[in-house]
Amino acid sequence: MPKWKLSAFTTLLMLLLPLAASAQSGGESVSKHFNAFVKHHTKILIDAAQAMPADKYSYKPTAAQWTFGKIIAHMAGDNRITCSAIAGTAPEKSPEPSATASKAELVSALENSLTFCEQAVAKVNDGMLGDSVTYYGQRATRVSPLIGLVEDWSDHYSQLAGYLRLNNVLPPTAKNGGM
Repeated sequence: MPKWKLSAFTTLLMLLLPLAASAQSGGESVSKHFNAFVKHHTKILIDAAQAMPADKYSYKPTAAQWTFGKIIAHMAGDNRITCSAIAGTAPEKSPEPSATASKAELVSALENSLTFCEQAVAKVNDGMLGDSVTYYGQRATRVSPLIGLVEDWSDHYSQLAGYLRLNNVLPPTAKNGGM
């Protein structure tokens, strides 16, 4: 496993082990924490998408990086796959939105995908975390796409926040005292 993947995995494991121990000892449920993460990130991801001016959706800091619009389009498409796995259903056969679609179309696609994710995660309880689901064509436990969601949204939000700052727009988590 590459060093960075091991580090990210180790960090996630360190964050999740206390939650699992808490759930086993009668403390707060792990699924409750996933739900709180999804609600918080749904808000900041939509706020970030809305904060970027429409004419900056084609912005990318370097030639090798994705445009802001591509990140939004990718998230909308990827959420369908990941959150279908969380729900234990097959993903819809709809394509990822075009990275060059209008800001309104991209924000709407992101909002719809985030609503679907909120609904999927809200139906999960701790007893379902070990259930077998299909995630990117592979069998996995339901907790795998949940962790994947945490990792993916955190990564993409940091990209969006950086792009916003590079365009003199304050990211949502930097406003009103942060998170």
